[in-house]
Parts: sequence; structure tokens; C-alpha cells
Amino acid sequence: VQLQASGGGLAQAGGYWRLSCVAFGSVTSLNTMGWYRQAPGNQRELVATMTSGGTTDYADSVKGRFTISRDNAKNTVDLLMNGLRTEDTAVYFCNYRAIIGCPINWYWGQGTLVTVSS
Repeated sequence: VQLQASGGGLAQAGGYWRLSCVAFGSVTSLNTMGWYRQAPGNQRELVATMTSGGTTDYADSVKGRFTISRDNAKNTVDLLMNGLRTEDTAVYFCNYRAIIGCPINWYWGQGTLVTVSS
């Protein structure tokens, strides 16, 4: 599976931004897709994920501000970020993993930088 993310750039604090990601290759029908991020000096952390069945998981820091959505037919996942804060500045990574299988491999996109200026 290959992931291609797009949408990084410079955003304003308090504003909004959208990231998109598409998965190519051996995408299974039961999967989880989502976003993680890594700020300088920090470990990679969960932002939001959504299963193919629609179950979502959000980091506490983005709840109420970010919304994840996906199109299963197109194997895409989007992240709409509202109420941006400077601490949202990070490299955002798209993630895909199957729900069933052994082992379950995690796949990552190339990362896209979102910089939030005050």
C-alpha cells in the first residue's frame, strides 16, 4: 500500500486547513486510515483515525476542532482542521492499516508540513 498526502502549507492561527490522503495498491475493505503528526523534538502522535466502518478516534488536543472524513470507494481520507493553534505546527503523516490480518502492517505517507503562524 502506498499513501500520497497533500495539503501542507502555512496557515493562520484561528483559521482552518485541510489535508488529504489517498491510498494506492492492495487496500483491503476493512481498514483504518488516519493522521498522525510529529512536531520538532516530539514523538509521532495520533491526531485522528477512522475505520472503514466509520468509527473515529481523536486526540484530546484536537477534539472539537479537527474533523476526519473518508471516502471508502476512493480510498481517501481528509482532515479538516479548524481553530488552528501554533502548537498544531507539525509534519502530518497519513496512515493506513488493515483491521484483519497477521501481522497488521502500518503504512505511512511521506509527511506533509503544516505550519501555523500567530
